[in-house]
Amino acid sequence: MPPLGGVYRAVETVQPQEVSVVLIELGIVLLVLAGLGRLASRISLPSVPLYLLAGLAMGEGSFFRVDAGEEFLAIGAQIGVVLLLLLLGLEYSPADLKQGLKTTWLAGLFDGVANTIPGIALGLILGWSPAASLLLGGVTYVSSSGIIARLLDDFERYANRETTVILSLLVMEDIVMAGFLPIMAVILVGASMVQGAIAAGVAIGVVAVAFFVSFRFSTHVSRAVQSRSRELLLLSVLGLSFLVAGLAEAVQISTAVGAFLLGLTLSGQVADEVRTLMPPLRDVFGGIFFVFFGLTIDPRDLVPVLIPALILAVVTAVTKIVTGAWAAARAGIGPKGRWRTGLSLIPRGEFSIIIAGLGVAAGVESQLGPLAAAYVLILAVVGSVLMRLANHIPVPRLIGRTPASMEPLGIPRPTSGDP
Repeated sequence: MPPLGGVYRAVETVQPQEVSVVLIELGIVLLVLAGLGRLASRISLPSVPLYLLAGLAMGEGSFFRVDAGEEFLAIGAQIGVVLLLLLLGLEYSPADLKQGLKTTWLAGLFDGVANTIPGIALGLILGWSPAASLLLGGVTYVSSSGIIARLLDDFERYANRETTVILSLLVMEDIVMAGFLPIMAVILVGASMVQGAIAAGVAIGVVAVAFFVSFRFSTHVSRAVQSRSRELLLLSVLGLSFLVAGLAEAVQISTAVGAFLLGLTLSGQVADEVRTLMPPLRDVFGGIFFVFFGLTIDPRDLVPVLIPALILAVVTAVTKIVTGAWAAARAGIGPKGRWRTGLSLIPRGEFSIIIAGLGVAAGVESQLGPLAAAYVLILAVVGSVLMRLANHIPVPRLIGRTPASMEPLGIPRPTSGDP
């Protein structure tokens, strides 16, 4: 028997016709991404909303539906999230994040309250159960780390002062999700609150350990993966990234958190070389992530829930802008930076769909999935465009005002202007 007999047997179980269909579909998807990327560059708009709309056009009920290659795209989408957040983490040191969390923790609490209440309130107004309403509150609370990470890179804003504030808020949201998801999963299957608390405690404990490793052993981890061979370095970092992301997902923590913390841990020459090697991979799989996100939405389900989704999108876009502007003001950032911070937090994405998926799987509310999909699609597209135009939209008077009027809320005056 040849040494690769196991592989041969696996290939033999797949019909040649099925393989050809998968390859044709994947080829079409990648060519569509290439064409849309060129179009986006020509009209000076971000590619993300075009990728999302392309996924919507190739999903359920469309003329060209991607079916055979959907499983590969699902895995590719997860790889895209991992690579997006890994490279985002590489841009910052543990000390940067620690300082950012110290500055934004109060804004993080406000973020949770201001952006969860509208979702819960709408659910109750629509006559949903408390569990379904709480899930909708989770959908409206959490911003999309994947979309925001991609756009920060597209618009070359990693070096901006407000980016650390944005990242700190995103990390706080992901940590909250590490507790929220296990608790909701336990509640939906009818288990006790004690079991939910234990599951959440384990998840948050793992996050705490990961932070400790990032802060204390960054040099050791970087030395362990360092190699003079670009091939070996890439294999080591990719293997470690997928391993950490998989373990994070296994204990009900976002793969995004695991990948971001690994990027935060790598430093020095390793970080510099990975920043050079990884962007092409990130861009390919990041594009697949956004297409797959659109594929999960059936356009026919969006029409009945479009009005409540639009109302919810407007309200929570405003609350995100207020949250971001307040957090940036507390960090001493000027009016333009505050405005960019608020607009950058608008896009919702992968986490919101995951939260809604819990309720759909449990059958708590039939309209939860379509409403969440319409809501996320609106804010993913509109939020991406607003991030692109942030420097060209006049700063609202309230945000541009000197923060002296906000000092009773604990907001200090800016120490300097925008970057």
